[in-house]
Amino acid sequence: MALLIAGLVSFLGVHSVRIWGESLRTSARARLGENRWKGLYSLLALGGLLAIIFGYGEARTQPVVLWALPFWSRHLAALLVLFALVLLAARPGSRITAAVRHPMTLGTGIWAAAHLLANGTVADLALFGGFLLWAVLLYPVALRRDARLGKRYTVAAGWSLDAQAVLGGALVWAVLTFWGHAKLFGVSPLG
Repeated sequence: MALLIAGLVSFLGVHSVRIWGESLRTSARARLGENRWKGLYSLLALGGLLAIIFGYGEARTQPVVLWALPFWSRHLAALLVLFALVLLAARPGSRITAAVRHPMTLGTGIWAAAHLLANGTVADLALFGGFLLWAVLLYPVALRRDARLGKRYTVAAGWSLDAQAVLGGALVWAVLTFWGHAKLFGVSPLG
């Protein structure tokens, strides 16, 4: 469990610099230079991600159940993950991005909440609860930053970017739901 927690702190910590240390981020970028800053950021994020993966896998070997939800909650979770993946696939210029402004953050929050609906161990609470808390804290900070900077979200002509997000998200969802999740994580989302 310690490896999972360390990974979450590292991964979500570097992805939270704008929440807790915008001035630190700015000064570090100036001191290190753009490329070194990005390199350090990437190494910390990758190290955190690897620690999350291995730590969660390790924690799953001795699960401590906190809650058990009815079987149908898995189906609700799968539906929510579909929406989350569409948000994650949304690009600038799409109506989706213009409507929610930060689709990746919102999609991550929905993904995490969905997984908490279907999983109730201590490891699940740490992993998915950590990501949910991160999204809940980051989303309003990002919206306030946009307002402060006067950022506008423009929409490209046509619906192609939105169609790509819906089709891309749905395709990834179908592959994960009907094949990939069981192969990668040993659990069928609907099963």
